[in-house]
Amino acid sequence: MEDLVESILDYVRSDYTDYAIMINGEWGSGKTYFWNNKIRKKIESMQLNGKRFTTIYMSLYGISNLEEISKKIFIETTQLMDKNLRKFMDANGQTTIPEYAKTGIDMANFFGVTQNGDRIDYADFFSTDDKVLCFDDLERANVDVIDILGYINNFVEHDHIKTIIICNEKELATKLKSSNLEMKTFIATYLLDKQDELNKKDKPIVEKIQDKIEHVFDKANDYDRIKEKLIGETFEYAPKFDYIINGILMRYENNPDLIRFLRENTNLIISTFNKSGTRNLRILKHALNDFKKVYEMVNDNYPNMNNRVMQTMLIFTIAVSFEIKAGKITKDKFMNIKDNEEYKSILVSSRTLMDNRQFYIKEFDSNYYYNFKAEYRFFKFIEYYVRTRIFDMKLFKTDMETIRNTVDTENLPAYKRLLTEEYWKISDDQFGGVIQEIIEDLKEGNLKLIDIVKLYAYFSYFSKKGLIEYDIKTLKNIFFTGMNLASLKSEYCPNPNEELGKVAIDEIEDDMEDILKHFDTLNNQLLDKMYKEKADEIMKCIPMKMEQFYEKFDKECMTIPIFKYYDPFQLFQRISCASNEDIVLIKEKLLDRANKHKNEIEPEMKNIKQLKQITDDYLNGKSPSIKIVMLKDFSKDLGRILDMYKPSLFGGKKEETTTPAPASTST
Repeated sequence: MEDLVESILDYVRSDYTDYAIMINGEWGSGKTYFWNNKIRKKIESMQLNGKRFTTIYMSLYGISNLEEISKKIFIETTQLMDKNLRKFMDANGQTTIPEYAKTGIDMANFFGVTQNGDRIDYADFFSTDDKVLCFDDLERANVDVIDILGYINNFVEHDHIKTIIICNEKELATKLKSSNLEMKTFIATYLLDKQDELNKKDKPIVEKIQDKIEHVFDKANDYDRIKEKLIGETFEYAPKFDYIINGILMRYENNPDLIRFLRENTNLIISTFNKSGTRNLRILKHALNDFKKVYEMVNDNYPNMNNRVMQTMLIFTIAVSFEIKAGKITKDKFMNIKDNEEYKSILVSSRTLMDNRQFYIKEFDSNYYYNFKAEYRFFKFIEYYVRTRIFDMKLFKTDMETIRNTVDTENLPAYKRLLTEEYWKISDDQFGGVIQEIIEDLKEGNLKLIDIVKLYAYFSYFSKKGLIEYDIKTLKNIFFTGMNLASLKSEYCPNPNEELGKVAIDEIEDDMEDILKHFDTLNNQLLDKMYKEKADEIMKCIPMKMEQFYEKFDKECMTIPIFKYYDPFQLFQRISCASNEDIVLIKEKLLDRANKHKNEIEPEMKNIKQLKQITDDYLNGKSPSIKIVMLKDFSKDLGRILDMYKPSLFGGKKEETTTPAPASTST
């Protein structure tokens, strides 16, 4: 880094130059910090022919026209010109006004400050050999880069002012190619059409348009030509990050505990930064600022937190910041992971890779936690904070309570150790105790139904490998009993295949079939129980809370056979007490639902048939009234719904299709 500084100072010291120099580096890599803290101060401390150098720094970020650059130079120099200009030029034998001075004069006239010339030191203003211009963020200007470089060339070629340009050439190249792309595409297509090239089949049309755009609008070549003329040397900025990171940490000196922790873990910071694959120090600054919030909240609410956990939080905060803010991933990769247990379950699952997210999480973990062992590696409150900028206290407390209870694996339930850790990480002297504790939990029905199925895969594997003394028959008896007890407390599992895919056993034994069949039976019973509870909850809204009924029915019951789980006689009593308008709305909803979701709701048709029969029995012999008429219409529409399922309903023979099914083909 000192060699780079010295090379730049050599350029400034040179007696005569007709070129600028460029400092090239990635966004956020600290180029501006390098200018302010390593270059500018040294330049301003130098003297040339008895004169001290003056640096003039201008960021081109957001500049929309060249006049704005002139204004910036004027504001930076604060030089004011007036009518005595000619007297000064004559007295000093000055025949032309330097380009640099023109900028100041134009801006002085623009601002109307040319009246009081006695206070202007024109000698100082016309002097260009002690000025150093620095133009930063070239690629972020909203002006054509070619025009900006031509503008800067006036200072360099005509006035020989030392000029330094700071930019990210990689982003500059992208900008040159992508600017006004729609307009370029339109013109390229128009030219190809005029040249009768669009209809030729010699190459794809997209490739033709791209070639024509490059031929007509080759800004990259223009840039290369003017750069060759203007830029004498290009220096690649590759900073020593340990030095820069040390400077970043200085901002936390007013927090002794935090600065001590960060300094003690500087190697972790640098290592995680390097693993991010970027050179963006700006993201690192933001990440450390986020960690400051995390560190203070943990210290305030959970003092004496395990140091290893704090180190892991530091790694995770930096890693997630780079993954999200550097645009490497979409935010939903982390969004749907609810806690550390699910994160670890994804890591240990080896049988089935469900989606790209699973590949990504495994790569994320192996990259950032390589050679760093920690049982708790995912912090939902940190991920949420980085992603949304909201520090959710509820998530924070949930995570921290779990950490406090599980950071020591001795306090982690045995079944969770087996399901969330690689089983080979359990030491031999602990393994027997883990197995026995799980057996006791099974016998007492303390586990979730789906967890018991996953545990059986492990136990079956252990039995075959001779790691436990239980034979398969004994294991099945224990697990069947445990499943029966668990079904009394468990909830329905909607995604058993996904859950079973998290089992970290490559060799799933054949004896799983009986366990899986029993699980399906019990899980279906739980589904029925869940639907029955839902039916009770929704139907009780009739007739007094009809708005709630409509909302819940529309959201939750359109594709499930909810009437299968509610007594038809009770349902008729409720409907018959409803208003005439509600009776009409209910029948319309039922008819529309049957038209759209016929197959999904077929299991409820037996109860619908009973409901129609109960309604008809009630209407038999009744004198006409509006409600009686509405109920008759209700019964008719129930009949229409039932007709949709004839003759297949209730065991009848299905109608044969007139169009034969297509023969299967193999590809």
